[in-house]
Amino acid sequence: QEQFVESGGGLVRPGDSLSLSCATSERYATSWFRQAPGKEREFVAFIAWHDSSTFYADSVKGRFTISRWNLNNTVMLQMNNLQPEDTAIYLCARYQHGSVVETIGYDYWGQGTQVTVSS
Repeated sequence: QEQFVESGGGLVRPGDSLSLSCATSERYATSWFRQAPGKEREFVAFIAWHDSSTFYADSVKGRFTISRWNLNNTVMLQMNNLQPEDTAIYLCARYQHGSVVETIGYDYWGQGTQVTVSS
């Protein structure tokens, strides 16, 4: 069974930056999602398998950057200018089919890492 392991979460202040990592066993098309308490899981960013092209949710475009370290298949999420509304558990997942923004298209998920933005 594939494993996706997230790390890098923490408590930061508004305007701060944070970098998350998603360790996987192989190179996959991968997305980051987030889930705040009492809310639906929300798409954040996607990186393709073949050419590492990317796609972002409007809410994070210009602030977050998804990338891949090819040597160890780690998918990163650099988050800048964090705001309280970014507070959530951040999860990475393997994309399989359909729309990249819909959770139904993903088959393997990590356990998540908590990001809290508060003054």
